Amino acid sequence: MRRPPVLCYHRVGGPPEIGVTRIGRRAFERQMRTLAERGWRALSLREFADRVQRGVAGSCREFLLTFDDGYASLDTHAYPVLREVGFTATTFLITEHVGRRNDWDARYTWRRLPHLGWRAIERWQAAGFDFGSHGARHRRLTWLRDDEAEDELRRSRDTLRAALGEAAARAVAYPFGACDARVRRLAGAIGYTLGFGGVHASGESLYLPRVPVYTWDRGVPFGLRDDALARVGRIAARLASGASVGTSLALALTRGRRERAGRREGGR
Repeated sequence: MRRPPVLCYHRVGGPPEIGVTRIGRRAFERQMRTLAERGWRALSLREFADRVQRGVAGSCREFLLTFDDGYASLDTHAYPVLREVGFTATTFLITEHVGRRNDWDARYTWRRLPHLGWRAIERWQAAGFDFGSHGARHRRLTWLRDDEAEDELRRSRDTLRAALGEAAARAVAYPFGACDARVRRLAGAIGYTLGFGGVHASGESLYLPRVPVYTWDRGVPFGLRDDALARVGRIAARLASGASVGTSLALALTRGRRERAGRREGGR
């Protein structure tokens, strides 16, 4: 069975960054309008899950459009564009940063960036957009102990279920795309039925591959093409995804320093 391809965006619009994950609004709008004009259709998460879990063959012009992190700029620069062209999308939220700023991340912009708040999320869910888990605090699950990884997954799922209902608590996009057999086992035991990784994912229901869309994707995203340039673009995406290990390490070191400083302050 041909599984529909999955695209992974991060930020659309907003201030420039020192990085590769931001797509300008004009570029994003051009991509989406081109796809719509060429007959592509964006699947809901339920439709995609049906094709994966029941083995229902998909059309060659169907795809799943996903966003990681849930930045507030989606509310003004991405979702309205999708609504205009008749597309939907699934956004994976860092549940403990909903309505807050991205102090969980390395600083790629001059100022910290805001995340979507619950009111905006509920409004777009009512308009037919889907949401899922990107962890509670965006921690690299493969580097955590079993109890820590389980806590990250469970807390995020419980928050989504309480705020948005059961449908939002079924899918997880692993932070940094990092997943192994242990993490998949924990995710399944907690109740997730779909899990999304990066370009190297195995293809099983709890470890589905996605092709990231980076700043160099100027036309139809490489994840929906099969030409020589697209193959080069996918190689570049793999290299960029691999660089996230360095980000994870820097964040872990920063978190460790904060925790040690907190313990020292508490002991005074």
